[in-house]
Amino acid sequence: MNSEPDIAIIGAGAAGIGAARRLAQTGLSISIFDALPRLGGRAWTCKTSAGPVDLGCGWLHSADRNPWTRIAEESGFKVDRGLTAWGEQYRSLGFAKAEREEARRAFARWSHRVATAQPASDRASDALDPGGSWTAYLQALSGYISGDELERISVKDYSAYDEASTDCNWRVPTGYGALIAASLPAGVELHLATPVEALTLDERHVVLQTAGGAVRARAVILTVSTNVLAGGAISLPSALDPWRDAAARLPLGNNEKLFLEIVGDSPFAPESHLLGDPRDPTTGTYYIRPFGSLLIECFLGGAGARIAAAEGHRAAFDRAIGQLASLFGSSVRDCLRPLVASDWARTPSIGGGYSHALPGQADARVALARPLDDRLFFAGEATHTTDFSTAHGGYESGVRAAEEVISVVVPSSQSRA
Repeated sequence: MNSEPDIAIIGAGAAGIGAARRLAQTGLSISIFDALPRLGGRAWTCKTSAGPVDLGCGWLHSADRNPWTRIAEESGFKVDRGLTAWGEQYRSLGFAKAEREEARRAFARWSHRVATAQPASDRASDALDPGGSWTAYLQALSGYISGDELERISVKDYSAYDEASTDCNWRVPTGYGALIAASLPAGVELHLATPVEALTLDERHVVLQTAGGAVRARAVILTVSTNVLAGGAISLPSALDPWRDAAARLPLGNNEKLFLEIVGDSPFAPESHLLGDPRDPTTGTYYIRPFGSLLIECFLGGAGARIAAAEGHRAAFDRAIGQLASLFGSSVRDCLRPLVASDWARTPSIGGGYSHALPGQADARVALARPLDDRLFFAGEATHTTDFSTAHGGYESGVRAAEEVISVVVPSSQSRA
């Protein structure tokens, strides 16, 4: 282990890798540390008997301007630009066309208020129809989008993302997580399964304490999740209390995925989708047979994801299979097998899905992104003011933090490399 690298990066997810890719162009020595035994952070393509599945981010959101699209093409990863089944309800099962139209109108009314008549409270729930019949549906959508109920979502924050999004969503058939993990540049000293236990500042360096010993770096880029930063997993100096406070105002929502394997004959059509129960805010939403595979991907958000985390995988799979059986008939129970599930909420080095600002706290993203003393720099999806909650937001924040480092530690002629 290099005990005195020029730059240390804490976190080997999209932000850390983005920072490393930019810094690798400067000739600086770079060490990257992650508590997990793998690259990618919240991007994780898991190999299964039924094929690769993304337990974390799975869609190239705003793909027409997403830097991972370019990286994928340059690296030989196929990008699928085909239309997807999101927004459809296969054969209108459990959600008739007339009901879908009513629910979409309710969402449109809420979206219009959010965009044009933002409530003074900045609380997204205050833009709902009073006594509206589709509130449970909108809460379910909030769970998928933000990982939490509308009562805990900042309208200003939500609108910033919504206005910047291009609604262009593509896929990487071999896995978004696989793409991100394959993108760490050569020459970076990588330390996996190596959590940073403490961070201190001396007169000239940032000192990291790890199980492998102390590391003294000229500058550090910290990319850990807001739940980790706000918690006590890393011992931090009191000078960082304002950053911990900002992180606490940008908590991670709850988002989990379950994958079911399809065996034998089944009624499941390739590239189809349906919402489990539009009147249940804890419902799963199901993407069936992506790319023709024999898989069903179940997304859980907000209250549904919290229930899954609390009750465990077995109960979550049982609930998902039961919901599908209620739509397709009880016989489908015989052709569905639990395959693999995420557990982001109970992963100590992450602690949830992705960040959202609490009402009145959208400006915490700017506060969280500020450097400290030209030695400690911050990146991660939560520091991006418009593309938070995404892998491309994480990547862009890493590049931004790297540029900040370069402006301080690299001579101007070299920084243009």
